[in-house]
Amino acid sequence: MKAIRYLPAILLSLFCVTAYSRADAADNSFAGDWALTLPGDYTGWLEVEGAGNEVHASMLWRSGSVFKLDGARLDGEKLLLTRLHTADGKKPDGTKAKTKIAETIIVTRDGDSLKLVSVTPKADGSGEDRSEFTGKRLPPMPPPPDLSNLKFGEKVQLFGGDSLDGWRLVEPDAANGWSAHDGILSNTQVQEPGKPHRNYGNLRTVAEFEDFTIHAETRVPKDGNSGIYLRGIYEVQVYDSYGKPLDSHNMGAIYSRIKPTVAAEKPAGEWQTLDITFVKRHATVVLNGIKIIDNQPVLGPTGGALWPEVDRPGPIYLQGDHTGIEYRNIYLRPVLN
Repeated sequence: MKAIRYLPAILLSLFCVTAYSRADAADNSFAGDWALTLPGDYTGWLEVEGAGNEVHASMLWRSGSVFKLDGARLDGEKLLLTRLHTADGKKPDGTKAKTKIAETIIVTRDGDSLKLVSVTPKADGSGEDRSEFTGKRLPPMPPPPDLSNLKFGEKVQLFGGDSLDGWRLVEPDAANGWSAHDGILSNTQVQEPGKPHRNYGNLRTVAEFEDFTIHAETRVPKDGNSGIYLRGIYEVQVYDSYGKPLDSHNMGAIYSRIKPTVAAEKPAGEWQTLDITFVKRHATVVLNGIKIIDNQPVLGPTGGALWPEVDRPGPIYLQGDHTGIEYRNIYLRPVLN
């Protein structure tokens, strides 16, 4: 009977949350998640929340982590975003000092499309830098899939031996540090003293996939940093984070988006297993036999994504532009239903 007594209060609370969300959408036509195509055809992401005087925004700019913008406000039919940058400047006495420069991003909307104009004053006061880019509203997030009812197809062996057949560099002009030997896929980076820094490439499958479960084994060196990209846009972090506090940048995390619920990584130099299920834009990650992410929605692409669209198939790609890394026994089973 106690549960029945409290039921109206629970329903009222749910009604208030729903009503508030609808009010946000009605009062702020920019509210929601947007895929960005940045200058240079790079990928970004924008999330806008709130309405009235309480508008907040977060962004992904090409690479790195999702970050909160320093300001967001509605101005008639426009959304004005502010991003602060640190630049080298000078004090009145001529000594060097760090200064803050405010980039303003002016956003206008045409249905489910955005036009964004970035204006940033130059540090020396000689003018401003301007750039334009576009955005598209992301499709609604599907409900969590029922993983117990999934059916998987035959195993697709992506790497299991001594050949790079079925793989190619993401960046054709980058240095290729990848090689296959004794059943191990290795990325080796060599920088020669006194010579320009060599940029090493990421490795992707030629084939593209939609929903699937994937198994991979990896050996991370001390301070090693790599990643396994799902559909070419969502990075599952591969990193020497043994002994570090839980963080969305640790081993097995969806990079900068979803933090593991438990630390399950092994020390550097030991082989580790990742079993990742990605279905309907929801991710489940099992690291070394321990579930650390359980059927969680991935709101948008992560840094280094190959394109902004979240509803298209894509490759598996392995990050090789950070440090050396080793993988073995990589295979995938596509979802059939």
